[in-house]
Amino acid sequence: MPRTRRRLASTCIGTVTAGLLATGAALTAPDEDLPQGSDIAMGAYLDFGPQGVARIPTLSRWLGGKEIRVGHTYLPGDQWAGIEGNVSFLADWAAWRKDGDDRMFVLNVPMQARNEGRIPDRQVARLIREGAEGQNDAHFTKLAERLVSLGVPDTVIVLGWEMNGTTYTHRCGPDPENWKAYWKRVVNAMRAVPGQEFKFDFAPNRGTDAIGWTKCYPGDDVVDIIGMDSYDQAPGRTFDEQISQPYGLQQHVDFAKAHGKRISYPEWGLFRNGDNPEYVRRMLKWIEQHKPIYHTITDYCPHGVWQCKQNPDSSRVFREALTPQVPPVVPTPVVPTPVIPTPVVPTPVVPTPVVPTPAVPTPQVPTPSVPTPEIPKPEIPKPQVPTPAIPTPQVPTPSVPAPEVPTPAPVPSPETPSVPPLVDPTPTPAPTTPTPEVPVPPVVEPPVVEPSPTPTPEVSVPPVLPPAPSPEVSAPASPAPVPSPLVPKPQPPAPKPPTNSKQWCVPLNFGEWLSKLVGNQAVCVKLDWGKESGLWPF
Repeated sequence: MPRTRRRLASTCIGTVTAGLLATGAALTAPDEDLPQGSDIAMGAYLDFGPQGVARIPTLSRWLGGKEIRVGHTYLPGDQWAGIEGNVSFLADWAAWRKDGDDRMFVLNVPMQARNEGRIPDRQVARLIREGAEGQNDAHFTKLAERLVSLGVPDTVIVLGWEMNGTTYTHRCGPDPENWKAYWKRVVNAMRAVPGQEFKFDFAPNRGTDAIGWTKCYPGDDVVDIIGMDSYDQAPGRTFDEQISQPYGLQQHVDFAKAHGKRISYPEWGLFRNGDNPEYVRRMLKWIEQHKPIYHTITDYCPHGVWQCKQNPDSSRVFREALTPQVPPVVPTPVVPTPVIPTPVVPTPVVPTPVVPTPAVPTPQVPTPSVPTPEIPKPEIPKPQVPTPAIPTPQVPTPSVPAPEVPTPAPVPSPETPSVPPLVDPTPTPAPTTPTPEVPVPPVVEPPVVEPSPTPTPEVSVPPVLPPAPSPEVSAPASPAPVPSPLVPKPQPPAPKPPTNSKQWCVPLNFGEWLSKLVGNQAVCVKLDWGKESGLWPF
């Protein structure tokens, strides 16, 4: 990771020429077109801890949905405890890595404590020798066990990065040979942990810096990836110079190819030349051309393009280059089809007979009326005297003399008070006045009348006699004998006409009470049914 420092660089033309001839490197002509997206694993350093994990989805949205496949962070190099992985944020990165099978977790691991303590070369050389002797193996064994326990045994370990510079205590320059031996001990200690699948990335600075980085290469058996940190700074004023300089971009590609290793760019970005969209465009095109296993831009000021607002033009170029491009829809040319006119044949109109729809009457179901039964009230028959429409003969009404009831003379008894008449508590029926005999008047035969086609019989009906007036009885002042009621004499039956007589008699029933007064009466009709009358049936 670049720091504000003065880097040593050789400007000797002979050295540059010798380096190019030694590596056999050839300059690669840049392609000026922008890359149209890529499937190369891409990421950015956004923060070392949980905030860096949380910012990854936001960066993805800013890039139009591009998948961020690389998570990149650093272990603190101030104490050995941090180098051993005894930090909490490793669990956050491990969880993010396990959420996607195609994701990659890149971890920068210091090789010395007090890694940025500005320690002099003499002391650094001593620390390198101690590491080569195995005094620090246990620290790296603990780190390997920690990563395996978190479920990220395939972590990419960027061990002792930028070792060709002057910034870090784990630099190579003070003792290159022992430094390479120290690297091998660290890798072998971590690979000895069961379950590990680590990949070790050897990543120097671009350019010569303090020492040519090829002099620090520890060997193919302990290196899996050859990376390079490349910022927009000297040596190399232009991107073409950054490619062609000794230990520059081209030599890096060639060296990795010669050793059969994949390349990477763990750190790249802006630094000395401010907002430089041309550098961003050319670097992205270089990455697209040489297909590194991964690349991560350092995204904080002054290096970044998303979180650093002071580089707007570079930010626009970065975003346009990495936003997934939707292939344009090429419209299919429409070839006009000649329209052949079809003769219109008139279709004869056949009248459709109108079939009347029979009206189906809806049967009306009569609602049966249930008659309410009337309970007949019994009528008490009143005796009615039938009055036949027959001429009534005038019968003289006999005058009935009222009987005189003798009143006994009271016996004067001055001393005896007058005793009121005894009253029987039981009600006594009213005394019945004896009915005197009423003589039955002789039946006067009407004169014989010649029968007409419809003979009308004439019936003589005796008049109904009114009941005899009851005599008024004055109560005597003294007790007197009660006269016995007179029992009416039985009436002789009505004379029956002789057999085969022409006279018919019908008895009249006036009720029990009236019959006692008037006796048994009958209506007699004499019909002449002689042979000369024409009505005789025999």
